[in-house]
Amino acid sequence: MSRATLLVLADGRFPAGGHAHSGGAEAAVKAGRITGAASLADFCRGRLHTAGLVSGAVAAAAVLGVAAGELDAAVDARTPSPALRGASRRLGRQLTRAARATWPSAELDVLAREFPKGAHQPVVLGLTARAAGLGPEDAAYCAAYESVSGAASATVRLLSLDPFDATGVLARLAPELDRVADRAVEAARRVVDEGVDALPAASAPLLEIGAEAHAAWAVRLFAS
Repeated sequence: MSRATLLVLADGRFPAGGHAHSGGAEAAVKAGRITGAASLADFCRGRLHTAGLVSGAVAAAAVLGVAAGELDAAVDARTPSPALRGASRRLGRQLTRAARATWPSAELDVLAREFPKGAHQPVVLGLTARAAGLGPEDAAYCAAYESVSGAASATVRLLSLDPFDATGVLARLAPELDRVADRAVEAARRVVDEGVDALPAASAPLLEIGAEAHAAWAVRLFAS
């Protein structure tokens, strides 16, 4: 395993399409739930312990060899919002393209054929980590970090939030991110023996509701 490879995959400049998505922050800003650094921290903490935990466990399970089709169906079952399901698949399709160009893999080729419109992003992330020679812990960290970093970056544009303040939010969440990544890997290891029902099913209803409202907007800065 190469730490440098992990940095490449986790880098926000990796062309996986995440820059076009706010992780629900745009809807939260309009609803008045994010107004500054303190409320951004609350929002990111909520995402981390719900969407971040689930995505981290799915990605880690993919690295451990759990069937991609089973994991994809499990993500569908844990994503009530059609808008969020669509966004996840679009991100998965873009990540598949970037991953196949960067770390060619027979597994990624099969995934692209099986899901021509895109598998869910955390499933693709796990298979990408596997193709890159990374472990389940690395995939869980990438997924957990992505669950909060997109929202933090988006608020800089949405609120003209000081980038130092947005980065400070992420830095202060680091100990919790460690714990969430650990929980995600533990769950993924149970999936190997018990099946996908062992995946976390932490929910965030406001994210789902906000995503549906956001999808209906005529004008928006971010895709989701």
